[in-house]
Amino acid sequence: MYKRILVPVEHSDADRTIIEHVQPLARMCGATLVLLHVADGWAARAYDELQLRESKEIREDRAYLDALVAELSRQGFAAESRLAMGDPAAEIIRAADAEQADLVAMATHGHRFVKDILLGATADKVRHELKVPVLLLQAR
Repeated sequence: MYKRILVPVEHSDADRTIIEHVQPLARMCGATLVLLHVADGWAARAYDELQLRESKEIREDRAYLDALVAELSRQGFAAESRLAMGDPAAEIIRAADAEQADLVAMATHGHRFVKDILLGATADKVRHELKVPVLLLQAR
């Protein structure tokens, strides 16, 4: 059924919600979990253009991804990680294609109306533009 599940993580408590939810599915399908974090601060967005050195934030993001992959591997899951930089929605969409994901599973914060406009609607853009199934789970 699913061979590669892309799981965007944001380096917050919301990550546990989606990772714990998708683990039984990945185990049942024998799927690889591809964890994606999109660094979207100023340094990350200008990283390539300005040929910046890796910032402390980016090093911390890489370490976080490495720790998650190690934890999942210890539990018997096939897991990989990717670090992208830029607009989260655009990078999730790009990664889903590049990684040949057949499911994207992500936590949402359940913003409503004005907050969606002010804070952005990453999940909304992702679910409208992807052609693979998107599993959205409200973060605890």
